[in-house]
Amino acid sequence: MKQNGSAEALRLTDSWFRHNGLTYFVPEERVAVRAAMRPRRTVLVGVVVVVVALAAGVALAWATGDLGAAPALLLTLGGAAAGWYALTAMRFRPILVWAMGRTFGSLTRLLPMALRALPLLLLFMTFLFINAEVWEMSANLDLGALWLVTLLFAGSAAAFLLVRLPEEVDRIDDDVDAAFLTRTCRGTPLEGACAELVEDAREGRGADPAELAQVTGFERWNLVLALLVIQATQVVLIAVAVFAFFLLFGAIVMTDIVQLGWTGQQRLHNLSWLPNVSTELVKVALFLAGFSSLYLTVSTVTDETYREQFFGTVLREIERAVGMRAVYLTLRARQTAQVTSE
Repeated sequence: MKQNGSAEALRLTDSWFRHNGLTYFVPEERVAVRAAMRPRRTVLVGVVVVVVALAAGVALAWATGDLGAAPALLLTLGGAAAGWYALTAMRFRPILVWAMGRTFGSLTRLLPMALRALPLLLLFMTFLFINAEVWEMSANLDLGALWLVTLLFAGSAAAFLLVRLPEEVDRIDDDVDAAFLTRTCRGTPLEGACAELVEDAREGRGADPAELAQVTGFERWNLVLALLVIQATQVVLIAVAVFAFFLLFGAIVMTDIVQLGWTGQQRLHNLSWLPNVSTELVKVALFLAGFSSLYLTVSTVTDETYREQFFGTVLREIERAVGMRAVYLTLRARQTAQVTSE
């Protein structure tokens, strides 16, 4: 491929990467992200966020009399600030937009998947719902404590995914060959370059792109974060369905007498605009929805049936990113060598 053709293919590929949630695959973007992660920037932002969050947490705890609200607000504001910094300075926004669009754009596949996962999940969770100890514990939690428990479930699920999802990426880039590269680059700006590079490698005229298939550094985390957003969105949608189910189910079958007996309280706090729904019922439903999100997160990664349903189509997107990156790096190295020789 001529130098002008290589430059055009690389330019189009950079644009393709940006529009498909692969921001960190573009060298210029990685430079900006590294600058954003320098300690002198992150430490200053962190100190400001902690001071503001602490002040807000103390003020909320003083105003409400709920000491658990302070750490809950501190963690929430800290997470929100970290998310905002990632979206702006660390170029995470294109990854988030692509991943969310990928999830909501495939609702026709997500709905059948959810309908397969929900019955078994609800069967398991219903045994906890009709349990006096769960009602007594959940209903007597202060708002701050319930908030903290929900954050604990969410944080545990995210930590589990951050440990296990890199294994999914590593599994893909272990078996890359010429056929893999040709298949994954088909229909992309690198299709022509891939065919030429594979042919040159076969005849010994150049480097084999498959040797650069191992994804590391920021690019590896780009794929992990995309998987994390997609997985988290799917789990949250199903958790919302679980929450709605238990609100409806509880409003029908959980009478005031049963709720009073199971919670150990003197009276219920019914919602004025929903007389059949008490705040105690909302707390139990929220607790079980949070727990089900953690349970489902673990199941989708460790159980082969769930794993195929949740990851099947997304992993093919990751395969394409791995194949394109190998060809992209090989083409970029060839262009640099040509410029140097001239």
